[in-house]
Amino acid sequence: MRRVRAAVTGAPGAPFTVRAADLEDPRAHEVLVRMTAVGICHTDLGMRDSWPLHLTPMVFGHEGTGRIETVGAEVTGLAPGDRVCLTFASCGTCDQCTADHPAYCRSARARNLSGGRADGTTPLSLDGSPLHAGFFGQSSFATYAVVHERGVVRVPAGLPDTVAAPLGCSGQTGAGTVLNRLRPEPGSALVVLGAGAVGLSALMAAVAVGCDPVVAVDPVAARRDLATALGAKAALAPGDGLVTALHDLTGGGAHHVVETTGRPHMAGRAVGALRPRGDVVLLGLGGEVTFDVLSLLAKGVRVHGVIEGDSDPARFIPELVDLYERGLFPLDRLVTTFPFEDIGVAVAAMGDGSVVKPVLTFA
Repeated sequence: MRRVRAAVTGAPGAPFTVRAADLEDPRAHEVLVRMTAVGICHTDLGMRDSWPLHLTPMVFGHEGTGRIETVGAEVTGLAPGDRVCLTFASCGTCDQCTADHPAYCRSARARNLSGGRADGTTPLSLDGSPLHAGFFGQSSFATYAVVHERGVVRVPAGLPDTVAAPLGCSGQTGAGTVLNRLRPEPGSALVVLGAGAVGLSALMAAVAVGCDPVVAVDPVAARRDLATALGAKAALAPGDGLVTALHDLTGGGAHHVVETTGRPHMAGRAVGALRPRGDVVLLGLGGEVTFDVLSLLAKGVRVHGVIEGDSDPARFIPELVDLYERGLFPLDRLVTTFPFEDIGVAVAAMGDGSVVKPVLTFA
């Protein structure tokens, strides 16, 4: 048992409160990771606000990075001292996992969104009572985390912690959508709706593989400026005339549109911005989306839902690290750092749009 500090949510929608808690030693296939940085993702906030009351108190956080302290008795390929990026949990044995699509693991909900391990236990406790954890297999809003070995990917010692952290979710979600699912041809026109961390990761990946033009849409001027600095041909504010402007910029419609906002009306605009036989990918967590079926049929539109960039993290995260080291995926340009104890300040900055990717660092 180890004493840790964790950002605890006491009820749905409640603020994060940093408290002392107790963490179990790792089991046979788990590792203990000392956190050095963790990104804050909109999913952390959205899930916190809708989290079931019976699964509180709860520790969120799913973009962790750190160093392995100890490994379980049956862990292979990992050792104390390894620099690691943490990512989502998967079983490794179902048909989706064995087909290299672990984001769609048959037991994904139990392993990532149940408030504990797949067997219902939690490694954390608070004042002697269970503290729900295991969010995306990690609950990394804490100084230490116990993580199954499948949710751990080694990264180079020289990779900055503030870059390694977002790779586990937002980086691989945006980039993986482009590189793993869409696989665009050079010269393809690609539009990103929403220039947050996921959208800008998709944009950087599209630029890296030669999409042209790449266009971003976002209401925040600073994010539009960042999008063009990262290689977008243009960055537009949403509003009347958006679809027409996108058709003009893309020479008759985009080949691909990546929708990251989760706003139902933007999904309709995404379809409108496509050329015939184009692809629209829905990434944002949102409510019900309604499409006019005739418009889909008439244009031959393909609608994709993608989780975690359709990524096999053990393969894909090293690919993103390579792109970063070659200067083709400058994820660091999205990051603003905050001390872990200032998690409330970081959440507020994310909410008001003044930062794109807040990353908490640990002393």
